[in-house]
Amino acid sequence: MARLTKKQKEARAKVDKNKLYSIEEASALLKEITYTKFDASVDLAVRLGVDPRKANQMVRGVVSLPHGTGKDMKVLALVTPDKEDEAKAAGADYVGLDEYLQKIKEGWTDVDVIVTMPSIMGKLGPLGRVLGPRGLMPNPKTGTVTMDVAKAVSEVKAGKIDFKVDKTGIVHAPIGKASFSADKLVGNANELLTTLMKLKPTAAKGTYVKSIYMSSTMSPSIAIDTKIG
Repeated sequence: MARLTKKQKEARAKVDKNKLYSIEEASALLKEITYTKFDASVDLAVRLGVDPRKANQMVRGVVSLPHGTGKDMKVLALVTPDKEDEAKAAGADYVGLDEYLQKIKEGWTDVDVIVTMPSIMGKLGPLGRVLGPRGLMPNPKTGTVTMDVAKAVSEVKAGKIDFKVDKTGIVHAPIGKASFSADKLVGNANELLTTLMKLKPTAAKGTYVKSIYMSSTMSPSIAIDTKIG
């Protein structure tokens, strides 16, 4: 087992493992225990009382974080020529169609989000094995398959993210960077949790939000009181 560094020991010592923190307390504490030299990502891990193997208990959605993610999201717009100027004006990093389909076929996936149009989805089907595992396949439910390409690109650039419960019943989602003020982390966390609450499946029985943990890259996790989630 790897030895803890002095900074890792100091960070762990500041987190009371027997305490459930409020979102405000956790956000402030996280800034104290993040010691990376780079601007670490801050994430929430929310364990839900659902069985993701059942279609009627799948939790998936999108949320526009009020303070953005802090990450410059690279967006590929796969569009017809008449939509290219619209996508570029909205801030898409890559715009085109056939040439990018070929690049993806060859294994290129250097983007965070792909936005496309309904008429093009048929061409993306064969690329599912490349895009699916990386979470890059566009989906109408997340607003990435649309005729309003400009709006979709703008929303992603402004901090719109999509999330999905994994096979263990946990939703992992970024809520900002360690450089964010505690207030901004609180705002983003509350927006995500509020959205998750609205998505509770009617088929889910018992406790819906079982646990919430906040952490940054390489930091200890901070347990958050689920009564506020």
